[in-house]
Amino acid sequence: MNGPEIHVSFAPELRLFIAAERRRPRAAVVTDGVSTLGHVIESLGVPLTEVGALSVDGRPVPASHVPAAGEEVEVRAVARPQEVPGAPLRFLLDVHLGTLARRLRLLGVDAAYESDDIGDPALAALSASQQRVLLSRDRGLLRRRELWAGAYIYSDRPEEQLRDVLSRFTPPLAPWTRCTACNGPLQDADKEAVREQLEHGTRRTYDVFAQCITCGRVYWRGAHHRRLEAIVEKAVREFGAAAA
Repeated sequence: MNGPEIHVSFAPELRLFIAAERRRPRAAVVTDGVSTLGHVIESLGVPLTEVGALSVDGRPVPASHVPAAGEEVEVRAVARPQEVPGAPLRFLLDVHLGTLARRLRLLGVDAAYESDDIGDPALAALSASQQRVLLSRDRGLLRRRELWAGAYIYSDRPEEQLRDVLSRFTPPLAPWTRCTACNGPLQDADKEAVREQLEHGTRRTYDVFAQCITCGRVYWRGAHHRRLEAIVEKAVREFGAAAA
């Protein structure tokens, strides 16, 4: 770029996206004089999915504002909790977030997940066609124009990822109502009706079952239930459950 110089201040939460030499509180940026402020911000590495209020010389402006020489720009992080247009709130996770997808489903949150790498254009198009918030750690993916809505996952630890999504979007929680394998709804299942899908030890030990309406997978309170219950209890304690 070779045009007007502006000064940009980023919220501390956004500085991780920016090259080290620009991470100081107030950075000089040379623009081309025609690009929008949103384009300038993204060119510096920050996905607009993570950007909240913008101001120029103390007055609010939209991302479509074209900055002029000498302007002082302030870029804030997205407000939390974040409101997403449309209903119901649904998510789409990329191939690298399988554990997070299963934990969201465990809590009854609608979380579609692509276990195959279908490519960035297809993921963004799926987000748009199904009006799902795309969750990803891929900054380039979150900058795609066809994306309906998105959010960067800041941590690589599943526990922190789950808390980040729940605190940012506050989805209603309905634990134990969704299949962790395919995202379909669960319903109570009669033991005799699912007997053929059970190992002998399971048939002998357990009497209460649920089954996915979509894929037919059967669930019961097996050896891993205590660990899963701890995840559910912690999330419900902090973020609450949906009203029955």
